[in-house]
Amino acid sequence: MKLGFSRSLPIVLGYAPVAFAFGVLATQQGMPIWLATATSVLMFAGSGQFITISLWFAGAGYISTALAVFVTNLRYVLMAVALAPHVRSLKGLSRFIYGWQITDELFAVHITAFQQGWKLNRTAIFSATTLAQASWVLGTLVGGLCGSVVTDVKPLGLDYAISAMFLALLIPQCTDRLHTITAVLAAFFSVALHLAGLHQWNVVLATILAATMGTLLARRAKPGEAA
Repeated sequence: MKLGFSRSLPIVLGYAPVAFAFGVLATQQGMPIWLATATSVLMFAGSGQFITISLWFAGAGYISTALAVFVTNLRYVLMAVALAPHVRSLKGLSRFIYGWQITDELFAVHITAFQQGWKLNRTAIFSATTLAQASWVLGTLVGGLCGSVVTDVKPLGLDYAISAMFLALLIPQCTDRLHTITAVLAAFFSVALHLAGLHQWNVVLATILAATMGTLLARRAKPGEAA
């Protein structure tokens, strides 16, 4: 339990304010508080949930909304493939719940731990995922209740919480020179592409470019040289 708490703490601190913002926006767009909270319980996917309220406000149909969320969350298939070899001992309902609670941030925490030789600990992984989701659900509920009071979430600066959280998750992954170089390249490409006018694609393209260059550098490096 203690290990799971320590692993999820940066995520909890990042999720709560963003979930609060989601709850506020959802209720301001006309979504009932119970439904906004239910999406955090059942969907638990930040980008998918923000897309849902955007399409809700636009009057989109259920099928188009579901399709948009499905396409947005296709990345979880790749995450599941990467995690599968490490969680083979999970069966049935346990594996389903673990897969359902995985997010970008929890994936980063767990895959890093597994790659560093950490053995599967059910108490640790489920306490981490449950605490993270609990913070997201509670933040959504509180935000929904405050929706009529908070008219604009931008002055609160809540959007910075997610950036701070990703930085807290990135630093432990820079365990050697290769990973550090790849992270720096990703940041450089993202800023450069944003300045070039690719505001919607800078992160995606920067990730692809940095990952490609990181792979090429790893292949060229001699054994032991990347460390």
